[in-house]
Amino acid sequence: MSAIEKPVLAPASVKAPPPAQETHAEPVPSTPSRPRWHRVATPLLVLLLAGAMVVTIMRNWNAWEGGRIEQVTDDAYVRGDVTPLSTKVAGIVMDVKVSDFQKVHKGDLLAELEDNDFLAQVAQATAAVEAAKAAIENNRRQRELQDARIQRAMAGIDQAKAQIAAAQDGEEAVRADVVRTQKERQRQEALLQTSATTPQRVEQVVADEQRFAAMLASREADLEQAKAMLHSNELAAEAERRTKTVLESQEVQLVADLHVKEAALSVAQINLGYTKIAAPGDGSVGERQVRPGQLVSPGTQVIAFVSNTKWVQANYRETQLTNVRVGDPAEIRIDEYPGKVFHCKVIEIAPASGSQFALLPPDNATGNYTKVVQRIPVKIVFDDSIAAGVLRPGLSVIAMVRTRR
Repeated sequence: MSAIEKPVLAPASVKAPPPAQETHAEPVPSTPSRPRWHRVATPLLVLLLAGAMVVTIMRNWNAWEGGRIEQVTDDAYVRGDVTPLSTKVAGIVMDVKVSDFQKVHKGDLLAELEDNDFLAQVAQATAAVEAAKAAIENNRRQRELQDARIQRAMAGIDQAKAQIAAAQDGEEAVRADVVRTQKERQRQEALLQTSATTPQRVEQVVADEQRFAAMLASREADLEQAKAMLHSNELAAEAERRTKTVLESQEVQLVADLHVKEAALSVAQINLGYTKIAAPGDGSVGERQVRPGQLVSPGTQVIAFVSNTKWVQANYRETQLTNVRVGDPAEIRIDEYPGKVFHCKVIEIAPASGSQFALLPPDNATGNYTKVVQRIPVKIVFDDSIAAGVLRPGLSVIAMVRTRR
């Protein structure tokens, strides 16, 4: 049987699927719909509660922040006295005695200028003072000499007064003899007319009268001479007194001139002292700004000096200072010494915010205004000054003040 003729095998019969049964879904009970105001009130209530919380936090945040026992800030730095040492006079630098960043003690010589000119000025001022003192001494001796001259003139006055007294006594005595001889002459001339006396007796009486009259004239001349001598001595004494007054006034002027010369000497000595620049205290120096042989003028910075005295300036927000007081203990942590705590205390609180000490303080009188929390500098000192001496100004600090309230 050929292949064509082979019977075709029929496929196996496939059972037909049973007819699908119809399923009917059971009805779900419908949820009752909420009122419209419920859907609006719930979000509003949530928003109101959130707003109330925000308002409460914002209104009481400053009180909560200021009421903390421990007030912490990282806006704090180590501070110290950094003094730029400058020249006061012009000159040439002769020597610089220190190296950069060297430790120094109070009074150590840091730099020195050539002082030849200033030594000459001191010598000149000293000579001027000595000359002024010599002028005062000369004036004193002249016044002593003038006192001697005044005493001599006073002695001449006393002598002239004595001569006047003697001349007056002699004049009175001679005047009595003149009166007596005049009367005797008159009596003898009357007797001569009656031939009761001799002409010789009359001549003798006349001679006596003339002799006593001459003596009286001499005594009067002596009296006038004594008076003239008294007047001359009085004028001389007055002239000597006036000369002494002039010398005394010159003494005041000479003393004032001496004070001027002494002040000039002091200025010269002070300028001489300015040629040496010394350390004002214990500490360290910075980098040298001058070298030997350099010409400097007044105000030229020579070197910076950093004192061993250190403290911390912590810039707290104004809201943090509610209970901070002077004397409160503090703890300082410095980035350079991790893990180490420095015990300190508050000694000063600035009288104004830091912005008030700025070169251009803010002025909010005009224009838009945005409130910014101000910072108040607080000065904190170390309990251990020796440990503070090794710190460097400018180091970053985390400051914590423990309030007592």
